[in-house]
Amino acid sequence: MSDDEKQQRIVEARLKLRERHLAKIQGSASMSDPRPMGSGAPNRHGMPKVPPGQHVTKSWPVLDLGVKPNISTAQWSLTVDGAVEAPVRLDWAAFMALPQVEDVSDFHCVTTWSLMDSKWKGVSAATVIALARPRESAQYALLHASDEYTTNLELFELLKDDVLLVHTWNDQPLPRDHGGPVRLITPQLYAWKGPKWISRIELLEKNQRGFWEDRGYSDTAHPWRDDRYG
Repeated sequence: MSDDEKQQRIVEARLKLRERHLAKIQGSASMSDPRPMGSGAPNRHGMPKVPPGQHVTKSWPVLDLGVKPNISTAQWSLTVDGAVEAPVRLDWAAFMALPQVEDVSDFHCVTTWSLMDSKWKGVSAATVIALARPRESAQYALLHASDEYTTNLELFELLKDDVLLVHTWNDQPLPRDHGGPVRLITPQLYAWKGPKWISRIELLEKNQRGFWEDRGYSDTAHPWRDDRYG
């Protein structure tokens, strides 16, 4: 099979998985809310630019659990397992061989700052998940990072087009302080849902709360609804 044929099969698997969850994606708060909160000039999706309680920052503040793993691209890997038919482990070369995506999106931190219009490059989370062939019963995910951080999401949120496993930020390799070599970004949710130094995507049949969710944060984390706490 040629490289082009492999790429086409990967894209087809991603689209098939996304189609299975399309109704939930389209019905999610960030996609369907007719009266989002917040203020400012219209942004992508027709929403106000800044969610309620947020202010715009020009810098990218560094927040973590006090541990900053130093992971080279030679050491890095990502596992997708749990409620799947074909568990996957990707090393750097396999990850970079997947279809690459560029996107511009915003980054909303629950600590009230928003970094606007960042340029990202990486791999669609849906592409990586599709490789593992999720079971029909898989409806949730627990995301694991190399600093032992975890966070939970409904699976359909991971399948949105702007949810990426990024290795590049504003045309530069993603800095270690911000989760390099690879982190997840979730532009339609608060940023704690996108782990730095991501190492594993565990698909689940039942919800399992992560680090901050166990400490009172929201499971759903919609910035436009000021959805900070559970």
